[in-house]
Amino acid sequence: MADPGVVVDDLHAEGEDLDRIVAGLSPAEWAAPTPAPGWTIAHQIAHLAWTDEQAVKSATEPGAFAREAEKAMASPDTFVDEAAARGAELPPAELLERWRENRRAVQRALSEHPWDVKMPWFLTTMSVASMATGRLMETWAHGQDIADTLGVRRTPTARLRHIARIGVRARGYAYFMRGETPPEEEFRVELTAPDGSLWAFGPPDAAQRVTGPALDFCLLATQRAHRADLAVRAEGADADHWLDIAQAFAGPPGQGREPARSGDTDPSGDTDPSGDTDPSGDTGTAGGEA
Repeated sequence: MADPGVVVDDLHAEGEDLDRIVAGLSPAEWAAPTPAPGWTIAHQIAHLAWTDEQAVKSATEPGAFAREAEKAMASPDTFVDEAAARGAELPPAELLERWRENRRAVQRALSEHPWDVKMPWFLTTMSVASMATGRLMETWAHGQDIADTLGVRRTPTARLRHIARIGVRARGYAYFMRGETPPEEEFRVELTAPDGSLWAFGPPDAAQRVTGPALDFCLLATQRAHRADLAVRAEGADADHWLDIAQAFAGPPGQGREPARSGDTDPSGDTDPSGDTDPSGDTGTAGGEA
């Protein structure tokens, strides 16, 4: 179980990093199309602002959140896009301030919420640690869409561990979403952290193994880069198949990114923006408890 306080602090830091990327953008840049089909940079930030708002309602006004969730479930295939489109219509300065206000509200709400009391979420419930981890994953993943659009190379941080952990824990969910039965045996996942240390998950003697840079695994699990462009490797047929279907987010699998046309295998995420996961899938619930 992750320390909720640490995850909430890391969520704040992830938002601040993305804020520094978008704060000085021109109106034309806010309107630039991102790898998510139909979504501009404004849509990406509007989506984050809206989801943060829902997280605050979940923590502080569960009744109000239940009403929002009921409306959302009435149009499950469109409600995320519709909310993003509404937010993207705002002037960039107003949208940016709304996102900032909602980020501050999320930090307060999760810091004050009892850590052992779960909150309602779309079709599930979330602990403070799970909610904060899900919000961090989504902020990082949509931030990657924005960075790719702008040609910005972000410096990987230790916060990737939260995303990697969701990706590992969501292994069974990835099979489930494709109508497949996951292997019963556990996998070993060994990832090289940004500081060169090793992040390990699963039994050391597992026959099915995955290795590689933590950044690459996170890009793969959030479908922000194609496997062919990443240095993640599998040992064993089951592990190899998992890397083809891995997803750290809840919802439909999506189509993911296409391989980089240039053939560049730099795992920075700067790939050809010709495909992306369904942006409605990033609800942060696939990995279960964080």
